[in-house]
Amino acid sequence: MRHDIEFDAEGALLRGWFYEPAGAGGPAPCVVMAHGWSSTRRMYLDRFAEVFAAAGLAVLVYDNRGWGDSEAAPGQPRHEIDPWVQVGDYRHAITHAQNRSEVDPDRIGVWGTSFSGAHAYVVAAMDRRVKAVVTQAPFISGHATYANLARVDNQVVGPDVFTVDRRARARGEAAATIPVIGTDPGRLVGLPTRDSHEWFTRAREELDPSWPNEVTLRSLDNYYCYEPAKYLPEVTPTPLLMIVGSEDGLTGGNLAAVAYSSAAEPKDIVFLPGGHFDAYTGQGFAVASQAARDWFVRHLLTPLFADDHG
Repeated sequence: MRHDIEFDAEGALLRGWFYEPAGAGGPAPCVVMAHGWSSTRRMYLDRFAEVFAAAGLAVLVYDNRGWGDSEAAPGQPRHEIDPWVQVGDYRHAITHAQNRSEVDPDRIGVWGTSFSGAHAYVVAAMDRRVKAVVTQAPFISGHATYANLARVDNQVVGPDVFTVDRRARARGEAAATIPVIGTDPGRLVGLPTRDSHEWFTRAREELDPSWPNEVTLRSLDNYYCYEPAKYLPEVTPTPLLMIVGSEDGLTGGNLAAVAYSSAAEPKDIVFLPGGHFDAYTGQGFAVASQAARDWFVRHLLTPLFADDHG
């Protein structure tokens, strides 16, 4: 059973869904989930949540502030992505989950995909309320990802462009925006890869027609400065599962594999055939969702059963 929810995140009202766990006879472990860079919770996250809930886990899924049904903070533009604000909102979502009567507050897991995958392991490193973490096609490095995406067919954004935007905003002008995806090689877009265009186009048509295809220019500056892999060694002793697309050319499957080696035990890694978006549908979804489910069951539900039965 799924319920609409909302909770305050220090001035921004965030909205999402809460899934009751199947077969729970009391407070259950809860998985907290958020979507990736510029998407919404309606873009496939319900499918993962249903798999987790069917396994006996409560699930809290929400839209990042300024995206989907969630509000931006007063005075801030919609469709802006600040990784550190989103990390903070994960922690607000954890607190909301802990305060629900259906949830065991001592058994919280976090799941993230793409950009929120980075947030998931940053949160796990910072917040010991997290008892298990799964990251799917995780964002690893702003500098490296920026270099991958700044191709000759996508105008390179330099610091002068960000400076102009910051000065204009300080004068009270509206935040500059760019499309997330597009086909004009002469126009700057946030995600210039072909698979990004195909995935977001299909997801908007089939799942979220209100998706705006717009992101603030400063969001690019924010991700360029984000180096979440530095937190991976600090995740331990929280169990970490990383799910990686072998041919991920967006956030970089090779970057994720190298970064995984810096994390301490307990940890595991699962490689999926295909690119960045292949974990959302078809066989990729089956493998990714089941691997994540089994990780959470092992580290959140199994200890509960062990306590009950000695």
